[in-house]
Amino acid sequence: MNSFVIGRNVTQQGGFKAFIPAIFPPAGDLKLPKNIAVSHTEAIRLLGKLDGITALLPDKDWFLKMFIQKDASSSSQIEGTNATMMDVIEKQNVEPRITLPEDVDDIIHYIDALNYGIERSRDFPFSLRFIRELHEKLMTKARGTQFSYPGEFRNSQNWIGGTMPSNARFVPPPVHEMNQALDDLERFIHADDDYLPLIKAALLHSQFETIHPFTDGNGRTGRMLITMFLWYKKLLEMPILYLSSFFKKHQQLYYEKLERYHRGEVFEWIVFFLEGVIYTANSAITTCAGITKLRERDMRKIQSLGKTASESTLTILQNLYRMPVAGIADIVKWTGFSNKGGYNAINRLVNMDILSPLLQGDNVYGQKWIYTDYINLFIKDDPIT
Repeated sequence: MNSFVIGRNVTQQGGFKAFIPAIFPPAGDLKLPKNIAVSHTEAIRLLGKLDGITALLPDKDWFLKMFIQKDASSSSQIEGTNATMMDVIEKQNVEPRITLPEDVDDIIHYIDALNYGIERSRDFPFSLRFIRELHEKLMTKARGTQFSYPGEFRNSQNWIGGTMPSNARFVPPPVHEMNQALDDLERFIHADDDYLPLIKAALLHSQFETIHPFTDGNGRTGRMLITMFLWYKKLLEMPILYLSSFFKKHQQLYYEKLERYHRGEVFEWIVFFLEGVIYTANSAITTCAGITKLRERDMRKIQSLGKTASESTLTILQNLYRMPVAGIADIVKWTGFSNKGGYNAINRLVNMDILSPLLQGDNVYGQKWIYTDYINLFIKDDPIT
């Protein structure tokens, strides 16, 4: 049986229909079909492999920043943000371009919220309060959030698509039903039940999106919760698995699967979710292996320099793992060199084919240099522009 009672549309006082969730988790026999059990086993195996390879990475926190930036970019783009991961990286420069897209700040807010959640969850329970705090960090001072009420569950009706509830694609539960559904969700998170951890993560995300408890920022908050929950369940030593790039790659299908979840097609959603975990884990494993190989290659190049030059060049390389697009002001900040010394260090890295100019032409004002081989490990399908 693939159909479960997730809820039903009920006519409200205003004449429109809103979705009223049933008791959660869904009633019915959630005994997993063989194909889902096999996929779950494979996904867990890959998470273990990912954990093993990330344990071998040096400077883990610096590499983690890149994974977070990638997820923040993808998750924000799902909601219509045009800025890219490259824009975010350059935003961190001492002297960023003044022509960066305005909505790059959407991604910065997402990064700040994820970083906050990672630190907060070390000593704070996974709870509705934790979810509100993530939302507050995400939405405070964010663009176009006049009515987002950061950190507060909504106290009015919202809807998805259309101009009003009567012509909306989906109308989440009214406030009093929403509060009951949130209580059910929190109990589900902490329940000592028989749900496999990745199945529970899948249901957590789909049910959260069904409830839609904030006036804005529900999609981004809900996607953050996936990683937070997997880390909370200790499936990962480092919070390095982020599904937003998979959801962005299959954005229409992602929306369709969530809509069909509302209609009770739970297994279809779970299959899609597990495909995302497998795809993303494989991608992260490949990226981590590539980081190790690239680091070893470039360390060998740097070790061929004299002692003084190799020490300062290594300092730059280590900082490039965190911020792989840099200008002269960044190099000076990292090394303490004068501008002349900074340019000498840049030229060494260019001659070793580690850095290359970002902007075309000679003597370009505001020139940046990019660690292309490294950033290509994270941006496989996007042009570097």
